[in-house]
Amino acid sequence: MAKVVVVFHSGYGHTLHMAQSVAQGADAELLAIDADGNLPDTGWDTLASADAIIFGSPTYMGSVSWQFKKFADASSKPWYTQAWKDKIFGGFTASANVNGDKHSTLHYFMTLAMQHGGIWAGTGLNYNNTKASLRNDVNYLASSAGPMAQTPGDASGEEMNEGDLETGRLFGARIAALAGK
Repeated sequence: MAKVVVVFHSGYGHTLHMAQSVAQGADAELLAIDADGNLPDTGWDTLASADAIIFGSPTYMGSVSWQFKKFADASSKPWYTQAWKDKIFGGFTASANVNGDKHSTLHYFMTLAMQHGGIWAGTGLNYNNTKASLRNDVNYLASSAGPMAQTPGDASGEEMNEGDLETGRLFGARIAALAGK
């Protein structure tokens, strides 16, 4: 079985709930970036031993959180030795707005994965874009690059949309299956 790690930062709990859903689908280990932008002591070893790495960050002002960016900058050490080359990568994000420029965050993740010589995997999910579609449908926000979640700014992580969380679970399962091939 492939080892999948979800490395993420969550500011208010929404990205944490997405990370948990993605990890559930992938049977993955969660690796939280703390409020200061640091990994736990064994975090870099955990990522080195992974077959697949899934990035997660809220979208703030059209990009990743500064804490995730600090982690990404620190990943120059494994980049230098090509330690993550040919691993499977994916990513997900959450914001309060329906659009919120979440695609910029996913593109940031893709660029980071490509710089590490990784293989990017998107959602592989169709869109729900008919008049009969409901907000709780899987991949309602219509992203091929990676799951996007939207929760109103005054709602807690526990109030997240079930369709977004299911999109995360399905995505995690896809990453694990690809990493296992």
